[in-house]
Amino acid sequence: MFRRRRADQGDPARRAAQYQVDREVAAEAADPDAEAGDTDRVAAQPRRRMDDRALWVDTVVDQAIRRGEFDDLPLAGKPIPGLRGTHDPDWWLKNLVEREQITGVLPAAQLRRDDAELDETLDREPEEKRVREVVEEFNARVVDARRQLLGGPPVVTPTRDVEREVQRWRERRRARGIF
Repeated sequence: MFRRRRADQGDPARRAAQYQVDREVAAEAADPDAEAGDTDRVAAQPRRRMDDRALWVDTVVDQAIRRGEFDDLPLAGKPIPGLRGTHDPDWWLKNLVEREQITGVLPAAQLRRDDAELDETLDREPEEKRVREVVEEFNARVVDARRQLLGGPPVVTPTRDVEREVQRWRERRRARGIF
């Protein structure tokens, strides 16, 4: 017997076959009425294990309730935050940002947002000199973001022509009656 086991240890296929035979013998010993190759019995085994596991989980939860481990939870008796009528596909990302208090935005995304809001920003400026400074600062940030290799999305935001933006600023002011 000792020699056979030692020889079988080197062949994984033989060990697997022996394991399967040993399981069937043990199952037959436990249920002598079952036929060899009884598929219902084999299919019922995982179900029985899942039922046992569910019973165990229920028992553990009941014990924790009795010990008071669920008493005084932070949101006890309050509605769960974040549950709304609409589905937000980015709910997990927003929760992560809020929970981990992540600040800052990737430069490419920030520049796209600033580019979209640049006209409004320029319209709040009262002097042409300040408009030029804002556009030059924006262009400098775009160029700087293109030079840095921080990863993330590529910087596709174009720079703005300072003279053209000043001219557009003047036209918008004239249209509103501000000279």
